[in-house]
Amino acid sequence: MFRRKIYDRMLEWKTNSNGKTALLIEGARRVGKSTVVEEFARKEYESYILIDFSQASKEVRSLFDDISDINYLFLQLQLQYKTDLHERKSVIIFDEVQLCPMARQAIKALVRDYRYDYIETGSLISIRKNVKDILIPSEERKISMYPMDYEEFLWALGDETTFPLLGKCYEAGRGLGEQLNRKQMRQFRLYMLVGGMPQAVNEYIETNNLRKVDEVKRDILSLYEDDFRKIDSTGRLSFLFDSIPAQLNTNASRYQTCAVIGSESTEKILEFIAELKASKTVLVSYRVNDPNAGMSNMKDISRFKLFLCDTGLFVTLMFKDKDFTENVVYDKLLNDKLSANLGYLYENMVAQTLTAKGDELFYYTMFNEVSRHNYEIDFLIARKNKVCPLEIKSSGYKTHKSLDVFTEKFSDRILHRYLIYTKDMEKSGDIFCLPVYMVPFL
Repeated sequence: MFRRKIYDRMLEWKTNSNGKTALLIEGARRVGKSTVVEEFARKEYESYILIDFSQASKEVRSLFDDISDINYLFLQLQLQYKTDLHERKSVIIFDEVQLCPMARQAIKALVRDYRYDYIETGSLISIRKNVKDILIPSEERKISMYPMDYEEFLWALGDETTFPLLGKCYEAGRGLGEQLNRKQMRQFRLYMLVGGMPQAVNEYIETNNLRKVDEVKRDILSLYEDDFRKIDSTGRLSFLFDSIPAQLNTNASRYQTCAVIGSESTEKILEFIAELKASKTVLVSYRVNDPNAGMSNMKDISRFKLFLCDTGLFVTLMFKDKDFTENVVYDKLLNDKLSANLGYLYENMVAQTLTAKGDELFYYTMFNEVSRHNYEIDFLIARKNKVCPLEIKSSGYKTHKSLDVFTEKFSDRILHRYLIYTKDMEKSGDIFCLPVYMVPFL
């Protein structure tokens, strides 16, 4: 099993909650939820029962239809799974709990009983059909699990030194030097290509073959699209998902849904976007009307951009309809020969990194009356009651007209300005020029 940061958060929950809440881990399919939860149960408890509702029998599922006799429930679970449960020393895992809503509803009574701990995992947790007939337990402590971040990727490769050193360089405001930066950027581009889905990372480690990695990622994308068709049989959700790279390529100020699924009511579009977001496979960045520290209250939910939860999957989705041998982006990206019109790969990478850090995604567009030109700030993050604008470049160019125009308009609201690019860390005036691998430290 790969080392994952969420393990420490689970330990914190176990200690602080002490049985008073259940832990619900949400995340996209194949992100590694089941693996880390079972490893946690094996190491941190005397015994555990894992109920995988994607495979559980009708008899097991029916146990949760009536939990008025909790003693009978526990007796049956121990018999079915041939495992002894020990009071306050065992955990029961509800894997893919969205497939058995009554089990999720039972959490309230089970936590109140207090004999055992409970961990739930699920994807599509908040999709309407999975919650419409149940009472959502307030006893759930929710945390999100994302694809492996860059540090976790380095851990998987056996490197536990590089990332802390990058952090020290960032804190000291000093770059690595161009030679080391080029080496680090090549490693980071490898991460962008492979992605952070554990199966893809494992395939790379075992085979060192990007073609085989690509096949794994195609299987994951097919799985996602099967899920979307179950939610929406018309295929429109799948169309919206598949068109994310093409929409970013247009460099438009927002995702043009009408170009993908035709004319549709605003209500229906917002429902689709909510379902994509709930799947955790898609990241949504909203345009803010008035950039300030309280951006959540200023976002325009009708104007948004969509990114994939994993940049490795994004690379594969870009060329899903072509055979891998035709996909030159692997070689070009790895060797820093990416054409300018593929720069939105870096935007997706930054979106993924900010989300994993806990930042919501926002952007801002503005029209300059003097130049008669539209400008865009790719991402805005809130820090210390101020905002930090980020402009993303897929190259080493340090042009930053959008940052300048934004500063002219909102100078009193800005804490720091960042240009994210591929060259070494430096400061240009009051702009921090950061290589993309340092975004985790913002």
